[in-house]
Amino acid sequence: MTTHPATLGRFFEDYVVGDVYQHPMGRTITDTDNAWITCLTMNTNQNHFNEHLARTNPITDGKVIVNSGLTIALVLGLSVIDMSQNAVANLQFTDVRLQHPVYVGDTIYAESICTGLRQSKSRPYAGIVSMTTRGVNQDGDVVVSWKRSVMVATRESGIGQNYFPEVKGPSLAELEAAESDSIEATR
Repeated sequence: MTTHPATLGRFFEDYVVGDVYQHPMGRTITDTDNAWITCLTMNTNQNHFNEHLARTNPITDGKVIVNSGLTIALVLGLSVIDMSQNAVANLQFTDVRLQHPVYVGDTIYAESICTGLRQSKSRPYAGIVSMTTRGVNQDGDVVVSWKRSVMVATRESGIGQNYFPEVKGPSLAELEAAESDSIEATR
């Protein structure tokens, strides 16, 4: 019996320059998502929530356009599992490009390429991972891209590891074995 500890994501030494990560999840944007982020951020541009007004927008073919803040946040979130799950700090975002409109009902995916690695000079427990990330819609249109650098913990640091609490009482394996023995005894 093996216990697999609660560990998620990569550590600094797991990255290789040139490796591409197609992030495993996609997310379909709903009208509620778009309205929520627009209201939450106090964005008053009616192209995000007024269908009547949006019909006059020649860029969006008359459709309500998804708030670009949501698009950026969603693609960033989709990339976390592979690129910054064990980061201790975001260091830099540059060259953000919004390349294609996003609409309610679009499903967004993301991929990243590792473009640079270096050990931190001031933090021996971490290294700097640089990447380019892009988000694409269900049709393969690139909707957003950027360059990003994050400080990621090393495996040796222990950061992001061994946080699962010590369970009081018997282990799951012991409970399962006892239940199995009990079932066998009644046969």
